[in-house]
Amino acid sequence: MSELVTKTPAQEQLEPKIETLTAVERIADVTIAATAVAVLALLVATAVYAQDKYSLTSPGGIAFSDFRGYEDWSVASSAATNEILKVIVANPTMIKAYNAGVPVNGQPFPEGSMIVKLQWKLKKSTEAPFAVDVPDVFAQAFVMEKDSKRFPKTGGWGYAVFNYDAASDKFTADPKSLSDCGNACHTAVKAKDYIFHPYEKR
Repeated sequence: MSELVTKTPAQEQLEPKIETLTAVERIADVTIAATAVAVLALLVATAVYAQDKYSLTSPGGIAFSDFRGYEDWSVASSAATNEILKVIVANPTMIKAYNAGVPVNGQPFPEGSMIVKLQWKLKKSTEAPFAVDVPDVFAQAFVMEKDSKRFPKTGGWGYAVFNYDAASDKFTADPKSLSDCGNACHTAVKAKDYIFHPYEKR
């Protein structure tokens, strides 16, 4: 014969609270899991984009990955045409050489020097209270790296162009990198170790 178990009023009030707490905990667990999945998806998407960008190699054998982190390099100089704004960034090795007086002092840039010329198409500002051109669509990254063993025929410098397509948000290696300007243009400034743009100290 089983005994009849009676519950006190306090016990009866406690049980729904325990059930409610369990339900809240379950919702919290689901929310945390969903957030974790979303963050993971974002990290994977970012990694895929970076991998796609830095997996590119120019026809001349210049790897975009050689310039990894250029987004954080110091600005060395700038230039503009009627249609293009060019911002030149340089790696720490090259910035250190600039600060030491290269190439004005007649010394060449050291091995490992790298420069990236970031190029935007221009548009007229519709917001500024004066006439000014501002960056519009990013178009191209022109890169140079100093490695005399790899590039002995071009003054020790390797050149490449990576084009950017805003519609697809993708970079591609320019198939004309070998025949495009490169060292052929830079021979005009051979005495400055093939670098056109002066260092713009700030």
